[in-house]
Amino acid sequence: MSEQTVLIIGGTSGFGLAVAQQVIAQRQAVHIVGRTTTHVQRALATLNSRLAVGSAFDAQDSDQLRTFFQRAGKFDHVLSFLGGAMGGGFLDHSVAEIRQVVEEKFFANLQLAQVASRYLKLHGSLILTSGAGGHPYDASGAIIGNQAINTLVAGLAVELAPDYRINAVAPTWTPTGLWRELTPQQLKQQAANVSAGIPLRRVATVAEVASAYTYLMANQFVTGQVLNVDGGVTSV
Repeated sequence: MSEQTVLIIGGTSGFGLAVAQQVIAQRQAVHIVGRTTTHVQRALATLNSRLAVGSAFDAQDSDQLRTFFQRAGKFDHVLSFLGGAMGGGFLDHSVAEIRQVVEEKFFANLQLAQVASRYLKLHGSLILTSGAGGHPYDASGAIIGNQAINTLVAGLAVELAPDYRINAVAPTWTPTGLWRELTPQQLKQQAANVSAGIPLRRVATVAEVASAYTYLMANQFVTGQVLNVDGGVTSV
């Protein structure tokens, strides 16, 4: 990964920020994207490196996305952390709520892939974020979004080959800023509940999940794959 530049969309916190820290530790340049200038500036202060720059815009807005790439140019790797989570079954949410989750998870990443693939350097890669664990009855729209991401990766791997690669990382539940609405006690209880169903009997660290992205960037013979970082939960 010598002298490469990595774009991380959703890189101001959680997995994205952790990947940025690992990329910088490998002496690679990183460009992080967040929704607000405040979030970007806070992340850059945390990274505290001349190898890091940032931009603030809505990456789900097609016009803003295209404008950014036209100005920023090409990258060796583009990582996406677009999309969120959803708890509850199909009867627990309105059609509009489920549609929004699928929109933010799948269609936002499809749009990104269509745009970003034109701004990859030769032999560069796209890495999306899917998910492991959960069930249709308790994660409804999120499950549909993740399955759609996996299908997208399989299709685009063939369409992009042989010059470019695409993969996805699928973590199971991990304590990140995505769950900031939980109290410390609720977060601890949620981690305990999730750990009970994982063969390794614990949840992942943010750094462990982040290392899966750096692996997929470095291995030039991996494409069309979804790398589960789930402690074995998908094997149960």
